[in-house]
Amino acid sequence: MAIDYKSDLVERIKKIKVLIMDIDGVLTDGRVGYDNSGNEIKFFNVQDGHALKMAKRGNLITGAISGRQAAANQRRATELDFDFLYERQLDKRVAFEKVLDEFNVTAEECAYIGDDVIDIPILRQVGLAVAVNNAPVELDDFVNYRTNLCGGHGAVRELIVMILKGQNSWNKLMERYVK
Repeated sequence: MAIDYKSDLVERIKKIKVLIMDIDGVLTDGRVGYDNSGNEIKFFNVQDGHALKMAKRGNLITGAISGRQAAANQRRATELDFDFLYERQLDKRVAFEKVLDEFNVTAEECAYIGDDVIDIPILRQVGLAVAVNNAPVELDDFVNYRTNLCGGHGAVRELIVMILKGQNSWNKLMERYVK
C-alpha cells in the first residue's frame, strides 16, 4: 500500500509519541516452537529490531502488550530497550490505560500494530491503528493502515519508517549511515 502523504494518515502520524506492538504475529511470524527441554523458541526480525532502535533515537516511546508471556519476549524487550512490556494481557485495554497514565499521553498520540482480533479493543482507541499484512480481514474495519509486509518479516520496520518519515525525523536519523 503506497502512502499518500497528503491524506489523513499523515496527520495521524505527526501526533504519534508512543509505538505499541503485539509480539506474537507482529514482532514474530506467530509461530511458537519448543526445544528438547520444553523451552519456547521464537524468531524476531533483526530489521524490525534495528528500526526500533532508530525509533528510540527519534524520541518515540516503544513497548509491547502481549496476551502471552515468554522469556523470549522479556529478553527481546530488554535488548531493544522497550519502555514497557505488559504480558499475559487477555484484556489489553488494562495495560493500554497504564501506558497512557505512565507516559502522560493521549490515545490519539499512540500507534498500535496488531495481528488478530484480540487487538481490536486497542485498535479502536489509538490515533494510528495498524494491522500486519497477514492479519485476518476482520481487522480491516478497525485500522488506518495495513502493512505491505507480514508480521515477523519487517512489518514493524515498515511502520516505524513511515512514522519517522511522516514526522520528518528519518533523514536526520539516517545521517550516521550515509555520511
